[in-house]
Amino acid sequence: MSSETVVRPSDATAPDGSRSGRSGRLRGLLRWETGLLVLLVLVVVFGASTSSDFLTRSTLFYLGINIGYVAIMALPMTLVIMTGEIDLSVASMLGLSGSTVGLLWHHGWSMWPAMGVALLVGLVGGALNGLLVAKVGLPSIAVTIGSLALFRGIAEIMLGSLVVPGLGDRQFPAGLTSIGVSPVVGTPLAWGFVVFLVLALVCGVLLHMTPLGRSLVAMGLQPEAAQFAGIRVALIKFWLYVATGVLSAFAGIIYTLQVSSVSYNAGTGLELNVVAIVLFGGVSIFGGRGTLPGVVLAVLILGSLQMALTQRQVDPNVQNVVTGVLLLLSVVVPSGGEALRRLRARSRHPRKNRPSTAQPTSSPA
Repeated sequence: MSSETVVRPSDATAPDGSRSGRSGRLRGLLRWETGLLVLLVLVVVFGASTSSDFLTRSTLFYLGINIGYVAIMALPMTLVIMTGEIDLSVASMLGLSGSTVGLLWHHGWSMWPAMGVALLVGLVGGALNGLLVAKVGLPSIAVTIGSLALFRGIAEIMLGSLVVPGLGDRQFPAGLTSIGVSPVVGTPLAWGFVVFLVLALVCGVLLHMTPLGRSLVAMGLQPEAAQFAGIRVALIKFWLYVATGVLSAFAGIIYTLQVSSVSYNAGTGLELNVVAIVLFGGVSIFGGRGTLPGVVLAVLILGSLQMALTQRQVDPNVQNVVTGVLLLLSVVVPSGGEALRRLRARSRHPRKNRPSTAQPTSSPA
């Protein structure tokens, strides 16, 4: 069972005075997660009914291969969105990280130092976003759209039309690229998906069981009140962006090893999938509301649905349409419910003592 930390004293009572605002939101989240669980079951039933190969170890392995690196990027994105911000540069950082590994490998570096430099690039890129958003105070959506183009442009300058390994290049080490063709020993799970599960557990504990997690919720609900309460809002946001850059670079390394090659446009458009996972998992785009279990369920739903559609040989463009529909639903449904609740509350408690619109009459002199 998941929980949500709420810090606003005003949430102790709902508008009708009969129920706690906190428990109301918690029940709403549980209903959302229950709905996701039901939807996951329906997707699995759909996949199993359309393909005899769906409920196999091979399908589970390739599900992890397809969704693992995307799911890893969704974890720091969850924490960022919980604070009311966003980072749209994650997919381009994935591409820049892979391009860094490829370029250094092309020039004779060994793989481990090349991966270390790629992680450092992720740290610097995340620090740039964090500095502009948290310290300078610029809108995160504008900053990260700009860094999206910046990182992708740098990757294109680094590699251009070059694909690594190319003619004359060494092949990537087989011991590392095996993560794209072999599951974790003793399991049907891909390496990237196992990394995601471990990081999801860490992020879940951080968000739901620590003072830092409560601070993230407070920042998303009432940023000014959080600032006055002594929470170091700017510093926390800065380090969240740094963590997002590093984990996105790490996802780029995993993707590079899985496909055993590098091109500058790797991961193009994946930021939509990352945001779709987070929002479909029940995290509010306005911040302050959401759970990690919901995000994990969203990963499983999108991964399973993608495998089911692929086994039915559905066009990838149609699959993108499905992702877009889920993204819209994840924004519209919670917002629609909130709007309906407000209308009901307003109908129960009509305004009293409305100011009169009649013109005042002047007294005779």
